[in-house]
Amino acid sequence: MVEELLAAGAAVGAAGLIYLASAARIVKQYERGVVFRLGRLRGAVRQPGLALVVPGVDRLRHVNMQIVTMPVPAQEGITRDNVTVRVDAVVYFKVVDASAAIVNVEDYRFAVSQMAQTSLRSIIGKSDLDDLLSNREKLNQGLELMIDSPAVGWGVQIDRVEIKDVSLPESMKRSMARQAEADRERRARIINADAELQASKKLAEAAQQMEDTPSALQLRLLQTVVAVAAEKNSTLVLPFPVELLRFLERAQPQPDRSDGK
Repeated sequence: MVEELLAAGAAVGAAGLIYLASAARIVKQYERGVVFRLGRLRGAVRQPGLALVVPGVDRLRHVNMQIVTMPVPAQEGITRDNVTVRVDAVVYFKVVDASAAIVNVEDYRFAVSQMAQTSLRSIIGKSDLDDLLSNREKLNQGLELMIDSPAVGWGVQIDRVEIKDVSLPESMKRSMARQAEADRERRARIINADAELQASKKLAEAAQQMEDTPSALQLRLLQTVVAVAAEKNSTLVLPFPVELLRFLERAQPQPDRSDGK
């Protein structure tokens, strides 16, 4: 009798251990567990740790709550100013409602991917080429809002959307390079013309000063001679100003005409 009781107790204990082993589920720290009992959502979301379910009746679905980095394939489109471009992006999102992510949408990753591609093509069509190249922050915010609006019902939150690269046709790249070169040449000519204008004003002031003070012209002539002589040239061409001749003429003594000759 005692042996039968011990055997029955051992059998019950073994059955209990088997039941416990089959009913125990482990939910990791970055996951949440969604339980379906006979196909219907059962209770609250299971938190990380040990979760018990009814074997054969309950089914536990694990939902990853980490931030997902999803690249958006390059989308080709025509901008508002009729330029064909290829744009790719990256989406950062995470699940905030595990039950909605399982019940409300068949595959939330695929849904977010398709919505991101559609929104990216829409952004391309609504934007100019200059906006895609230089005003990406505003486009990123608009793209994030377009994806996040339907994703709220899927239990998904869009953290950030970034446009990675904008590919242009080779002909457009050459045109932009020629435009940039022409703009740099225009600025160089304007700077050169402004420098010539300033130099001409200074030369005019210097000429006016030399006209008022003839000796200043002689000093300038001597400085020029010194500068040319420093080059060790065999031939020195020295300009002789008319003012110097007049100065020498005035310096010569006048003949005495008192004798009537």
